[in-house]
Amino acid sequence: MSSVSQSRDNRQRRRSTTAIKESLRELSIQLSLLNHQVGGRLGVKDADFDCLDLINRHGPMSPSALARRAGQHPATMTGVLDRLERAGWITRERDPADRRAVQVRALKERNAEIFGLYAGMNEAMDDLCAGYDEAQLALLAEFLDRATAAGRHATDALADRPSDG
Repeated sequence: MSSVSQSRDNRQRRRSTTAIKESLRELSIQLSLLNHQVGGRLGVKDADFDCLDLINRHGPMSPSALARRAGQHPATMTGVLDRLERAGWITRERDPADRRAVQVRALKERNAEIFGLYAGMNEAMDDLCAGYDEAQLALLAEFLDRATAAGRHATDALADRPSDG
């Protein structure tokens, strides 16, 4: 391969990589806006809705574990959990393994309200995925899993770094 064609290939690869990064940022913004709309319809603040989603996905868990996952201070988490409990989204229960500890559990019977608000997005994603074969879907799933892991790693590294302010 000539150096001219290699240079052209490198430029094209950089452009493609940049386009992917820009698309992921735009997707992040759109999903954030969608989550904001869903949370607003449910009467839940954005940070509270994020915590509710974490509890639904990874719970039940202790408030301190949730605070770590959400990147929140434990004192802030108390207010979040108080609001979610008052609104009937979660319950705090004694940990069966350690009766002194508390675990936070989402009330699954409320999930239908959330799922209904995401129905449009879920239908659009089903339609989008229908245009790809199984191998393409597997590649896309792997890419998204790896992009998520990269984001988690960057978040953890930034959280562990001292603040400039």
